[in-house]
Amino acid sequence: MHMNLYQLYRRQALTLTRQEAWDFFSSPHYLNQITPDFFNVEITSKVPEKIYTGLMLSYRMKAVFGWAMPWLSEISHCDEPHRFVYQQAVGPFKFWSHEVCLTEQPGYIVIEDIVFYAMPLGWFGRMMHSVLIRKKLQRIFDTRQAYLHAKWGLDV
Repeated sequence: MHMNLYQLYRRQALTLTRQEAWDFFSSPHYLNQITPDFFNVEITSKVPEKIYTGLMLSYRMKAVFGWAMPWLSEISHCDEPHRFVYQQAVGPFKFWSHEVCLTEQPGYIVIEDIVFYAMPLGWFGRMMHSVLIRKKLQRIFDTRQAYLHAKWGLDV
């Protein structure tokens, strides 16, 4: 079986403490603030105050053509306040893993987003990725980066 694995990587310096950054990024409640309007996220499960390894979170997302899609993710790794990884358990991708790493520097924090994903549906999924999905994902992370830069950005 052949699977094309794609990667998306972003790195950004922010004027936050590690704990402030952790509190913001580990909460799914801020997703709609840091993503474009077309990517509407509705959280459909109870969210505890703090995430933990094994936590399952369910959402409905309108990311493509305005269709609401179910998404169930699991926090597969949680090392507060340094890094966490959430992986899709149920959703539109064949595979999805998003790692968020927070590295403290003197006076600021560096956030790294490391995403690996694979498309379903063989050649059709690869075609959809090349004509639509890649651009949508880049736009989601571009919007996130612009929002964060406007709010806490630091050019280093």
